[in-house]
Amino acid sequence: MASTAPPTLPISIPQTVPSAAAPSSLESQQPPIATPAFRAFINRISETVANGLSQRRPWAELADRSALSKPESISEAAVRIRKNYSYFKVNYLAVATAIVGFSLVTHPFSLAFLLCLLASWLFLYLFRPSDQPVVILGRTFSDRETLGCLILFSIFVVFLTDVGSVLVSAVMVGVALICAHGAFRAPEDLFLDEQEPAATGFLSFLGGAASSAAPAVIAARG
Repeated sequence: MASTAPPTLPISIPQTVPSAAAPSSLESQQPPIATPAFRAFINRISETVANGLSQRRPWAELADRSALSKPESISEAAVRIRKNYSYFKVNYLAVATAIVGFSLVTHPFSLAFLLCLLASWLFLYLFRPSDQPVVILGRTFSDRETLGCLILFSIFVVFLTDVGSVLVSAVMVGVALICAHGAFRAPEDLFLDEQEPAATGFLSFLGGAASSAAPAVIAARG
């Protein structure tokens, strides 16, 4: 006896039409890869410092011995310092930074204390998200407590160790050397009319770096 198979019911399978907008919607749901605040801060500082160093004058002009002469009066020396400062301010800053760096290298303990202080401010306060409290030995510190501890640590490092004296001595040596060069360097051969006004400040481009890096710090604290 022939067996009759049940009739097969037709089943319609809807075909999925690939949508061009689907990949874009999935990509839009994925969070963008954000650059870490610390890396953005370092990049902005590096770019600004490089831009400032590109504005330095030739070192041959700074060390031109033929342009050295004794000022006739204190007022003339002050005028020379102001003009030379307006022209060589980036070079002067590089010289002062080199003196400070050399002083710190010759005092390794002061350099270690200063690096620890800088790292503490960067990683425990500036670039630490505000929703991640500091936990040390099972003790949770709030933002206010962390800031107070950092201030006390800064006072200890600057005033109760050799760091403060080393920095002050190095800065005084740098300022004295810069003033001596500015007083004895005749600025008659310098194109001062092309320079920016002296009121822009000795650390003007570093101030620009700090202002440009401020959004990264604010984003990190938020």
